[in-house]
Formats: sequence, C-alpha cells, structure tokens
Amino acid sequence: MENHTVVPQFVLVGFQGQPQLQLALSFLFLLLYVITLVGNVGMISLITADSQLHTPMYFFLKNLSFLDICYSSVITPKAMQTFATGNKAISYNGCATQMFFFSLFGTTECFFLAVMAYDRFIAICTPLLYQVTMSKKTCANLVAASYFFGVINCCTQTGFTFSLSYCEPAEINQFFCDVPAVMKASCSDTFVNEIVLLVMCGLIIVITFTIVLISYGYIVTTILCIPSVEGRHKAFSTCTSHIMAVSLFFGTAFFMYGQPGAISSPNQGKVVSVFYTIVIPMLNPFIYSIRNKEVKDALRRQLKRMGIFH
Repeated sequence: MENHTVVPQFVLVGFQGQPQLQLALSFLFLLLYVITLVGNVGMISLITADSQLHTPMYFFLKNLSFLDICYSSVITPKAMQTFATGNKAISYNGCATQMFFFSLFGTTECFFLAVMAYDRFIAICTPLLYQVTMSKKTCANLVAASYFFGVINCCTQTGFTFSLSYCEPAEINQFFCDVPAVMKASCSDTFVNEIVLLVMCGLIIVITFTIVLISYGYIVTTILCIPSVEGRHKAFSTCTSHIMAVSLFFGTAFFMYGQPGAISSPNQGKVVSVFYTIVIPMLNPFIYSIRNKEVKDALRRQLKRMGIFH
C-alpha cells in the first residue's frame, strides 16, 4: 500500500437542487425505505410462519429478503439525513464502513441470485434428486459461500480505495460512498484501482450471470419437453419471478461496474444507483409474491389463521 493522506471527512455531493427538492428526495427515499422494510420483513415472517414454505427455494428467498434489508439500510438512512438536513459530510471511517458493507451485500446478492438459479435448475431438471441434492447442509453452505465471496470483494475494494490519497475538499459526486465515486475524489493516480474494480466486478458479474444463463438454458430445454401445457406453465411460473429479479439486478450492476465507461459517467450513474440501491430491494418481495401462487396461498392461510381473511 502506498502512503496516503487521511482527510477527516468527505462531502457527498448527491443531487443538486433547491432545498424543496432535497426535502422531496428525503420523503421519497423514506417512503421507498419503509416499503422495502415492510415487504422484506413480511416475506421473512411469512416464510418462517408457513410450514409449506420450508423448502430450499424459500430458504434462499428468505435469505435474499434479509440481504435486501441490509443492502438498503447501508445507504438509505444516511441519504435521507443528507437530503433533509443539508449536511453532506460523512466521516472518513464512516465512508469506509459504508463502502465495505455495501460491497459486501451487493456482491453477496450477485452470488445469491446465481445460487437461486441453480436451485431452480435442480428442481426442474432433476426433481427426483432435489431433496437429496439441495439438503439443509448444502443450502447453508451455498449461503455461506455467497457471503465468503462478498467478503473477499468488499475487503479488496475498500482496501484499495482507501489506500489512495485524498485532498480537501474531498467531494464525492454521489449520494453514498460507492467505489467509483470515491475513487474519482482521490488526488492520486487511480489506474491500478480502476483495473482492480473492472477485473473483480467484471469477473463477479460474468461468473454469476453465466451460472444463471446455463441454469436457465437447461431449464428452458427441460420445460419444452414437458408434454402438457399446464405442466409447462407451472414450471415456467416458478422461474419468471427470478428471471425478472436477475434482469433488474444484473442490468444495473453491469452498467455501474462491468464496463470502463461507468467510472467516468457519475451523473448518469446516480440515477442508476438509486435504482439498484433502493428500488430493487423494494421490488424484490413484490416480484416474488405477485407472480407466485405458493406465496399468495401461504398469505391467505396466515390471514385466515389471524381471522383477517375469510
């Protein structure tokens, strides 16, 4: 690591505009955050309470909901405070901590989505071996492996980024401490860091998305061989929610981290980053419930048990 200058704090430039706009953004972020918490906590509670959802697929979905809560909570509360108070300062250690956990949860979610695609592949392509292959131990190991790769990436990205020199005023052209934005605020050469970011994030996106593509390649082939229309529809219905979630997450992740031009377009990146840091964690529980008959049936059972639904 090279010698580096430690500034006491960074300035989160965020979105420029009048105080009224900043206040409106604060309320918007608050609304999205509350919906995120309610939706994901509701999904976790429903899966925990309903014994018919105690399967590997919903075990992963429950863990994804927990991950989305953490993912959103790293960014949104600080952003709301910045917009509401106008205080755009974040401490050096606070910025490093935010980057560490954001990279951890973001990377872990990439691997999680790949794991969930693999789960659907086993369920549809080798259904007789599903319970054996996706045992509780295997599921736990897959979750642990996702977090392991998340730790490797977040330690690497945070370590390399905060080995750079920063000169006051250290302005970050973003509303949170994202790796490309913090890197751009440095007053030292960032070439090596940009290569590390591109290679590591590119590899993560390519590897996980390739697993998803291969899994769904086999899934589609298997489903097309099912003789009955009803059987094909039922098999497809268990995958469509995951395909939507994967498309949203990987599309925005590639735009931000998987191409060299992403680093040099921070203004455009701000809008995209709102989508993947706040909107996607909010949408996931709805994506997985609205198009999922088992989840809707489980919700009805729980509401009947509580005397709310007859």
